[in-house]
Amino acid sequence: MAQISLTFPDGNARSYDAGVTPAQVAADISTSLAKKAISATVDGKHWDLQWPISADAQIAIHTMADEAQANELVRHDLAHIMARAVQEIWPATKVTIGPVIENGWYYDFDRAEPFTPEDLGLIEKKMKEIINKREPVTTEVWERTRAIEFYKANNEPYKVELIEAIPGTEPIRMYWHGHWQDLCRGPHLQHTGQVPGDAFKLMSIAGAYWRGDSKRPMLQRIYGVAFTGKEKLKAHLHMLEEAAKRDHRKLGREMDLFHMQEEAPGQVFWHPNGWTIYTELQDYMRRQQRRGGYVEVNTPQVVDRKLWERSGHWEKYQENMFIVEVDEEHAREKAVNALKPMNCPCHVEIFKVGLKSYRDLPLRMAEFGSCNRYEPSGALHGIMRVRGFTQDDAHIFSTEEQIEAETAEFIRFLSAIYKDLGFESFKVKFSDRPETRAGSDAVWDKAESALLSATRAAGIEPELNPGEGAFYGPKLEFVLTDAIGRDWQCGTFQVDFVLPERLDATYIGADGAKHRPVMLHRATLGSFERFIGILIEEHAGKLPFWLAPRQVVVASITSEADDYVHQVVAELRAAGVRAEADTRNEKINYKVREHSVGKVPVILAVGQREVEERTVSVRRLGEKQTSVQSLADVTKELGQAATPPDLL
Repeated sequence: MAQISLTFPDGNARSYDAGVTPAQVAADISTSLAKKAISATVDGKHWDLQWPISADAQIAIHTMADEAQANELVRHDLAHIMARAVQEIWPATKVTIGPVIENGWYYDFDRAEPFTPEDLGLIEKKMKEIINKREPVTTEVWERTRAIEFYKANNEPYKVELIEAIPGTEPIRMYWHGHWQDLCRGPHLQHTGQVPGDAFKLMSIAGAYWRGDSKRPMLQRIYGVAFTGKEKLKAHLHMLEEAAKRDHRKLGREMDLFHMQEEAPGQVFWHPNGWTIYTELQDYMRRQQRRGGYVEVNTPQVVDRKLWERSGHWEKYQENMFIVEVDEEHAREKAVNALKPMNCPCHVEIFKVGLKSYRDLPLRMAEFGSCNRYEPSGALHGIMRVRGFTQDDAHIFSTEEQIEAETAEFIRFLSAIYKDLGFESFKVKFSDRPETRAGSDAVWDKAESALLSATRAAGIEPELNPGEGAFYGPKLEFVLTDAIGRDWQCGTFQVDFVLPERLDATYIGADGAKHRPVMLHRATLGSFERFIGILIEEHAGKLPFWLAPRQVVVASITSEADDYVHQVVAELRAAGVRAEADTRNEKINYKVREHSVGKVPVILAVGQREVEERTVSVRRLGEKQTSVQSLADVTKELGQAATPPDLL
């Protein structure tokens, strides 16, 4: 029999008969490894322990200690175990697909009766019974015809359709968890008992069209989460509880910040409190950009399709654009325009007006640009995922030689802003060329090389995010981690050689000839809407004092103190504090509770004693204790706290 060579992570190699399985390799290494093994990586692919290896390869054996592989297998096996449990309880149910997703899995079922929340407990109980049976997981590759006949005989039409959609060159792999069978690419664990029975939970039920097509049957989707140990599950469930408390939609209602309504899907109705946060943040960014050498511009919302055609957006991005058709007077045909989905082509048009010299570069051009992009209604999520938004957008027109310095300067600029806003650290991802793109491979090679070397020169080794660049150039993504461990991609920085070429932007070089500028696209916060949502959830509504829309409420304890309440409010406002009076005929405890729900950072209670002593009783959000302080001291302290960090 032919021999193959398998090379291990430590560089050592061993010879085996062709067709050896990773399970046999693990047993050859040690009995203990054979017991602990769950899967392998063979030439970079996640590999089932039962699959044969037919050629020389790099191999690594995985155990439950390998978090990424273990999570994938546990979640994948649980999808099958859940489907088996559902069919054992309700045999008439038809199964469809059950992929692994972040933190868990889902499975879609065709069942006449709707699942109820109470059913989830019943399914969980059955799943644990299956796990405790420790039944073997086995796999075979079948001929296409045999697999189709099998599923037709078992009245599983969805599986038949899936097989018919599999390209002819791909194997039809069948898996059994005990007696229960499913169509699956694998890999899987070796027996049901390898799944931690105390580290999963079924979470919710939702509707989902078969294959995402609204013309196809509506199925029932059950979601679950799973980890390799019960403590990790407990931590995740705690995080979800925290996330629910911090949900910006809930807090937006409680703090009276904004609302959404179906007449304007994906558009935000900002209330006075929310708009205060918005304008404070925008004013802060405007000051920072001026200090950073940016000039501010403003460009049209509706632009003729001709510009979008020249820029490449009409071809590459049209499905995300809102098209506007207008019957122009005396025109033979309708004028076709689009709401701008981004600001970059318009900024190039400003750059092109008048002659530019190399001495003018780098030219940093910023705009708080209102954009509109079509997002499917199912993808919309509060103010985090919208159709209408405003970016803190800017484009730096530079020479190739200036890319490195401008990259380093932007990373410094962004770092300082994130720190001011309470984010001390961030991750950086490098996104290279996507499948759909403009420009030649040579141009992309140059752009990717320039951005990557500039990032490294700035002292950052980015994480690779393959295929996620913009259609015109590679990009850096700046990812914040919030207080409960969630990642948010906010800032971006992109190197673009394509758009200046397409839109014919030039400058006069030192040699007197015309040259193309490089266009560096950058955003620090991203969209204001999304970043405000992130801030609300990061701080659980308890925003930094300078950003809080209602900073201080001065509440009367007795009506005799009403005049003094207004005096206190006037002095605080004079010191730059957003203060308001509450002289309603309500008990002070009622007022405190109401304003605490609204996340007012400071409540100053005023009664007859405070009037006589010119003091205030100070209660801070989240603290049970109060303190009595002089009005002068409180005014000075709160005036300083209300000052934005860049003005201190």
